Amino acid sequence: MKKSFLSLVLLASSTVVFSAGDSHWGYEGKTGPDNWGNLSPEFATCKLGQQQAPIDIPTKSLGKATAAIKPAYKASAGEIINNGHTIQVALSDAGGANLSGVDYKFLQMHFHAPGEEKVDGKSYPFNAHLVHQSADGKLAVIGVFFKEGTENPVFKEAFAQMPSAEGKVAIKGKIDPSGLLPKSLAYYSYTGSLTTPPCSEGVTFYILKTPMEMSKAQLEQFRKLYPMNARPTFPLNGRKITETN
Repeated sequence: MKKSFLSLVLLASSTVVFSAGDSHWGYEGKTGPDNWGNLSPEFATCKLGQQQAPIDIPTKSLGKATAAIKPAYKASAGEIINNGHTIQVALSDAGGANLSGVDYKFLQMHFHAPGEEKVDGKSYPFNAHLVHQSADGKLAVIGVFFKEGTENPVFKEAFAQMPSAEGKVAIKGKIDPSGLLPKSLAYYSYTGSLTTPPCSEGVTFYILKTPMEMSKAQLEQFRKLYPMNARPTFPLNGRKITETN
């Protein structure tokens, strides 16, 4: 049976080890990003796609977006998953957000060190991708950069419970995604892809301009599990980037 787009998303983000046939992927060497497209026919978009993510966002001559991000998150129970590639916090009933006039349900958030997107060549040590889905199955990601500073309460709760080996645990209590958002929700937006195999395209990104803070100890805690789990950036290939002030 042919996998639906959503099932591919869930496979890529939720399974302990994503596999297509006997193919496994990683961030280094023969199974690293440069070779993802050769590991399986299901990963072909990783090398053939023209709207791949992440990107290095140029801040000059951007189009203007008018729609504000309108989050409506709430604390929710769920699971914390170590899937062999990152830590993912999957929440069962965390609300959602209105993005470009469309209502999206919050699915999960996961983390990258260093941050995957760049801005004018500048990178951050960490970022969070908050993944959402609309009623018609479209995906949207809110990206949040993090720099070293004060301890983040959401990470304090999540990292204290995250499995140190591949597997998942039920969250003790509830986690609220809104604790990862800065006060300013000004953003850059572009059309991209999943940043992990199968690299499916058609994902809308909203990358927040204002970074949040996490403590050095929290960053080191994540890096003990995943010292580097960021895909390199890709060319725009004619894509238009918009922004809000």
